[in-house]
Amino acid sequence: MDDRLFRDAMGKFSTGVTIVATEQNGTVHGMTANAFMSVSLDPKLVVISVKEGANTLKRIQQTQSYSVNILNEHQKDVADFFASKNKRTEELDYSYLDGLPVIPNAIAQISCEVVSEHVEGDHTLLVGSVTDIRTQDGEPLIFAGGRYRNLEKQVEVNSTI
Repeated sequence: MDDRLFRDAMGKFSTGVTIVATEQNGTVHGMTANAFMSVSLDPKLVVISVKEGANTLKRIQQTQSYSVNILNEHQKDVADFFASKNKRTEELDYSYLDGLPVIPNAIAQISCEVVSEHVEGDHTLLVGSVTDIRTQDGEPLIFAGGRYRNLEKQVEVNSTI
């Protein structure tokens, strides 16, 4: 199977946009990620998927903690900043949640402690036990088809999902 075909097919699935971050020795390390999901309500668990060799993966493995920040529709610049390889994270302001750096104005901020790791293909799945959550109103930034998108105002429809 062709890699491009696989990527194109996966791009058909719309996701939210998150910043995954941790702090080590006073320096924030983070990355833009859309590979995030909730796993369990009891206990409260989430999972992120991080590419092998990524600097942020190494830092999370060392700190055994991370935050997930679900970006609002006006935070494309934040997503682009953390997607850059040459970012200087000290240039940004952060809030803190349970001792972890979080992105101000994100519509959800989630702090986690790593409870397990699973290497699958060229990524590591990091399961996190949720230690705290903060939310605020707003619409999410969406990623689909290789670009950022916003939700349009929609009419309420009955759903069976």
